[in-house]
Amino acid sequence: MPQPSAPKNASRSCLPAGVWGVVATPFQGSTLDVDLDSLAELVEHYQTIGATGLTVLGVFGEAAALTPAERVDVLETVVDSTSLPLVVGVTALATRPAIDEVLAAQKAAGNRLAAVMIQASSAKPETVIAHLDAIHRATGASVVLQDYPLASGVSISTAALASVVNACEYVIAVKAEAPPTSVAIAELSAAVGVSIFGGLGGQGLLDELTAGAAGAMTGFSYPEALVACVGAWQDGGYKAAERELRPYLPLVNFEQQAKVALAIRKECLRERGLIKDSGVRAPAAGFPEVLRESMGVHLAEAAEALDARTTVGSF
Repeated sequence: MPQPSAPKNASRSCLPAGVWGVVATPFQGSTLDVDLDSLAELVEHYQTIGATGLTVLGVFGEAAALTPAERVDVLETVVDSTSLPLVVGVTALATRPAIDEVLAAQKAAGNRLAAVMIQASSAKPETVIAHLDAIHRATGASVVLQDYPLASGVSISTAALASVVNACEYVIAVKAEAPPTSVAIAELSAAVGVSIFGGLGGQGLLDELTAGAAGAMTGFSYPEALVACVGAWQDGGYKAAERELRPYLPLVNFEQQAKVALAIRKECLRERGLIKDSGVRAPAAGFPEVLRESMGVHLAEAAEALDARTTVGSF
């Protein structure tokens, strides 16, 4: 079993710390066509609230349910609607299709592309290294390595993940989403010289920051809370960050319910007026109406917290 090793180069390039908002792909009507107008409004909101960058075409962006042409439309709309740097998700686990996705992303995003996000495709580090090397040779792209076994079906040890990062100088960040995330982030932070980000809706954000995370790369219907939390952590540490996030934790927990998290979050975004429709594409499950009352309570709490913060001029 490989052991975490010291960073090969502590000064290597890293993805900037902060909040990289994972962008939903809005759909509209019974046909569930991509709603590019809503998408533009959503990404403009992320820029307004101070997000560091955006993660587009990830799992939450339902990239696997989009056609190649729709992926290009989404990327071009995001590029046209905001000046934020982008991390673009790659859905394919196989090397050749992944290369094609990266090339398409580079063409659509141009110099706005900070990195592509590629999932760990094997439990064997040598297999992942060969996969990433082939993609990098063909494209020259920087990589965010994502460890998300729920989506990929691949479980890789933290030690093996660290050995991959240390072997691949073009990997500039890791998105660690294999629970317990705070344990993995602590081990990775000690072993590699790149930024480590948590995800999973921000459920473990405070513990992840304590463990050494550079911020959050996730979706949440009140991304203002994530921005405030990470900013407070950078300025004042745990207590300051906890004060910012605490009012939103019931909603964070509510949104992260297994099997329906995507539909819940999109419905929350619709209720906030950030997208026009909350439809999801199969095989994702739709919003359970039985949860609407609970959702209303949690959204009201979050709105009150944001109003209080806005009143004192923080946003």
